[in-house]
Amino acid sequence: MEPAFIGLIVIVTLALIFDFINGFHDTANAIATSVATRVLTPAQAIALSAIMNVVGALTGTAVAKTVSADIVPQEFATLELVGAALLSAIGWNLFTWWKGLPSSSSHALIFSLVGAGVAAGGWGIIIPKGVRKTLTGLVTSPALGFVIPILLMFLLAWLVLRWMKPRTVTRTFRWAQIFSAAFMAFSHGGNDAQKTMGIITFALSAYFGTQIDIVPLWVILSAAAAMGLGTAVGGWRIIKTMGFKVVDLKPVDGFVAETSAALIIETASRLGIPVSTTHTISTAIMGVGTTKGFKKVKWQVAGKIVSAWIFTIPTCIALGWAIHKVLLAVGV
Repeated sequence: MEPAFIGLIVIVTLALIFDFINGFHDTANAIATSVATRVLTPAQAIALSAIMNVVGALTGTAVAKTVSADIVPQEFATLELVGAALLSAIGWNLFTWWKGLPSSSSHALIFSLVGAGVAAGGWGIIIPKGVRKTLTGLVTSPALGFVIPILLMFLLAWLVLRWMKPRTVTRTFRWAQIFSAAFMAFSHGGNDAQKTMGIITFALSAYFGTQIDIVPLWVILSAAAAMGLGTAVGGWRIIKTMGFKVVDLKPVDGFVAETSAALIIETASRLGIPVSTTHTISTAIMGVGTTKGFKKVKWQVAGKIVSAWIFTIPTCIALGWAIHKVLLAVGV
């Protein structure tokens, strides 16, 4: 086998490993609230999330095209560049998983790609449009994730909740939350798995030396399967942070948080905007918590989560840059 083909196999394997890690790292995004409210057991929630992640991953490629063509031009694609981005993102994901911090796998990958791109050709090769699109998602998705649940909760309270007994509210929304958890997992698969599809397509363009505009079917299927398998493994460390340490949740709270976050993520996926499911559901949980009073939200834990978001961008740019330099120095 020629060395370049072996390199491509290594890169595709790394990308699927990243997707697998993304699955267990971000499982909490879809299931933490349903586990915390005891609507589903961890095993039930993980199984539901794994299935819906796969289904969601098969529904489009708009985000994949953003990652493969709108961050670094495909004519600058090399296997070393893609490998550096993946190693950086995997390393950051594992570190934040170990610390139990719900950081963004999406932004870890994209800004690792930016760092590796800068190492390869300088800031001039980075496409501003794609980075702006990513930063737009970075800012607007958590902002909307905070605001929309507050509005939805007040709307529900005015239309429905004030007419229902507390026991009836709990019983009704225990069932409703199963559907909202499934919707959240579906939207997560639809946005996050596409980033892996995009990075593999980027690697294929490097290997074949030509621009690839359509994501191959085998790439879509393998990325969906890797994320589903990773989700099935679960991520209990982050589940505890998201579900139990930010705010005490009831089924109606979980339903509102999950539905709001899923709507935001699904809209972004259709627009080709890579957003963070972690950012969105985290702020949705905080938004729901504020409807009970600001003191009900454990802002110290929320502050740690926000810190992880802030550090992701510069850390991953630096890691992507450094790993690319190392790979070139050692002749990999």
